[in-house]
Amino acid sequence: MARYLITLSLFFLVLIAYLQINTALSLTEQWRLIFTAQAVEFEEFQFYYSTLPRAVLAMMVGGALGLVGSLFQQLTQNRLLSPMTLGAASGAWLVLICASVWAPALLADLGVGLATAGSMLAVGLVLLIAGRRGISGLPIILAGMAVHILLGAIASAVILLNEQYARHLFIWGAGDLTQVDWQWVAWLAPRLSVGLIILALAHHPLMLLRLGEQGAKARGLSILPILLFLVLIALWLVASAITAVGVIGFIGLLTPNIARSLGAGGALDELAYSVMLGAILLLATDAIAIVASLWMPDLIPTGTAAALIGAPCLIWFAQGRLTANDHTALQWPEGAHRVKPFVWWMVYASILVLLVLAFFFSPANLTSTVQAWPFEWPSELVFSLRWPRIVTAMAAGAGMAAAGVILQRLIRNPLASPDILGLSAGATLALVVTTVVSGGSIHEAGSIVAFIGSMGVLAILILLGRKHDYAPGIMILIGISLAALLEAVVHFVLAKGGDEVYSIIGWLAGSTYRVSARQSILLLTGVGILFGLCLLTSRWLTLISVGDQIALARGLDAKRARLVLLVLVALLCAMVTAIMGPVAFVGLLAPHMAALLGAKKALPQLVLAMLVGMVLMLLSDWLGRTVLYPSQMPAGTIASILGGSYFIYLLARRRFT
Repeated sequence: MARYLITLSLFFLVLIAYLQINTALSLTEQWRLIFTAQAVEFEEFQFYYSTLPRAVLAMMVGGALGLVGSLFQQLTQNRLLSPMTLGAASGAWLVLICASVWAPALLADLGVGLATAGSMLAVGLVLLIAGRRGISGLPIILAGMAVHILLGAIASAVILLNEQYARHLFIWGAGDLTQVDWQWVAWLAPRLSVGLIILALAHHPLMLLRLGEQGAKARGLSILPILLFLVLIALWLVASAITAVGVIGFIGLLTPNIARSLGAGGALDELAYSVMLGAILLLATDAIAIVASLWMPDLIPTGTAAALIGAPCLIWFAQGRLTANDHTALQWPEGAHRVKPFVWWMVYASILVLLVLAFFFSPANLTSTVQAWPFEWPSELVFSLRWPRIVTAMAAGAGMAAAGVILQRLIRNPLASPDILGLSAGATLALVVTTVVSGGSIHEAGSIVAFIGSMGVLAILILLGRKHDYAPGIMILIGISLAALLEAVVHFVLAKGGDEVYSIIGWLAGSTYRVSARQSILLLTGVGILFGLCLLTSRWLTLISVGDQIALARGLDAKRARLVLLVLVALLCAMVTAIMGPVAFVGLLAPHMAALLGAKKALPQLVLAMLVGMVLMLLSDWLGRTVLYPSQMPAGTIASILGGSYFIYLLARRRFT
C-alpha cells in the first residue's frame, strides 16, 4: 500500500509540473478551468483545449501500453517482450499506412479494426516462427525483430510509391500527442476501457501460468482459449493507441520491468502498478519533449523522446535477463562440408547473368500504354546512368558480406551482422543527426561521420559484450535498441517536411539511384582495399573463431587482432552506408549461405560470401528497377524484403526441423 501511495504522490507531482510547462496561468486558474471549462483568454483556451487533453491522452496511452506490456511479459515469462519487440506495433502501422494510401474512407470507419488485424497477423507470424519453446527466451525477440524489419521495409516501399498520399503519415509515425480539442480523448476513452477486462480476468490465469504449463493444466486452466482472449484484447488496446497518437515505443517494455524492480509481486499487482507507472512515464516523457521543443526550432515528437530514453533503459534491463538456452537455440543447419567446384561456377554464372540482365535487359515504354522488354545495348546516356548503380550494388553487397563474416566469426554467433548488431544503424544515425544539425544534404555528410557512428556502436558492443562474454542476447538487443532509436529520429526528421524529406527516405531505403560515377568508383576502390585486408587477416579469423586460448597458443594477440578486425567492419559499414544508405540482411545471409554451401574455413567463406553478397544486391537492384517500371524501388528495400523473407524462412525451418 505504501508503494502505491508514494507512486500516486509522484503521479500528482509529475502532473502538476506538466501543467505548468509553457503557461502563465496559476494553479488556481487552472483548477477553475478544469471544473468550469469557461475559457475566455487565449492562455485559457490553450490550456483547456491543448495542454489538458494532451496530458489526459498521455496518461491514457501510457497506462494502456504499460498494461499490455505487463500482460505480454507475464503470459510468456519473458521480460523483454512488448508491443514493439513482438511485432504488434509494426503490423498495425503497416496496415494503417496501406489503408491511408489505398482506402482512406475505410480507414475512417474501421481504422482500429484494421490495425488490430495487422497486429494479430504480425504477432501470429512471430509466434509461429518462435514456437512454444522460444517464447520465454531470445528466439521470439529475434523473430519479432525480423518481422519488424520486413514489415518496415514493405511500409517504406508503400510510402515511396505513393509520396503524394503519405506525407501526413510521418508525424503520425513519430508518435505525436499534440491536441487542439478533446476529440481524440473522447474517441479513445471507450476503446481503452476494455482494458478493465484484463484487470478483472487476468489475475487467476496469470498466477497459474507461473506454475508452468503443466501445473496450470493440472489445476483446470484451459490455457489456449484464455490466452487468445487476453492477447486479442491487448492487441485491440495497442491498435487503438497507434490509431490515435501513432507509434510510441519502449513504454510497454520498461514499465513492467520497473514495476517488478519496485516490488510488484502478484499478477494483478504487476498489471495495476504497470498501468500507473506507464501513465507517469509517458507523461514525464511528453513533458521532456515539450521542454525540448521550446529550446529547438522544431517540435520534438513524444515517440522520439520515448526512444531516446527507452533505448538505454532496454539495454540496462536486458542484462542478465535472458535464459541459458538462448545460446543454444540459435543454431543453423550445417549444410555441406566443403564447397564443391560446381558451386563456384554457379555463383560466377549467376553474377554474369545478372550483369547481362542489368546492362542489356530492361523495360521501356513504347507508348503511354504499351511496354516492351528489349534486349539491347543501352544508349550512351542510359549506360552512363546505369553502370554506377551496378558497380555500387556489387561493392555494397561485397562489403556488407565481408563485414558479416568477420562479425560472425569474432563473436562466434551465426546471427551477428552489421545491421542486427546496430553498426549500420549507428552510421545511419550519425549521418541523419549531422544532416539535421548542419542543414546540409545527407548525401554529402561523408564516410567519416558514418565511421564515427559505427565506432560508437562498436564501443558499446565491446563494453557490454565483454561483461557478458559477447552473449547473443545482449548483442542483438543493442541492435534492436539502436534500430528503434534510429526509427524515431528518422520519423522526427521526416515529420519536419520540406523538399529534402523524400531524398532522405529514399537514401534510408538503400538507393543506388543518386550515386554518381565518382562515388561508385570510390566505393568499389574502398571496399576492394578493405576486402584485401580482410583476406590477409583470414588466419586471425580462423584462430579467433576457434578460441582465444588457441589463438594465444599460436602466437596471436587476440585482443589486438579483434580490435583491428572490428575497425575493418566499421570502415566497411561506414563506406557502404555513407554512399548507398543502410542495407539490411545482406551481412547476415551472405555468410550464412556461404556456410551452407560448404565454406567452413575463413578464407573460402570470405570469398564465397562476397560473391553471394554481389548476387543478392545485383538481383535487388535489377528487380527494383524493372518490376514496377516506370516506378522504381531502392535496392536496399528489395534486399530487405528478400532477405527478411529468407531470414524468417530460416527461423521457421529451425523451428520445424
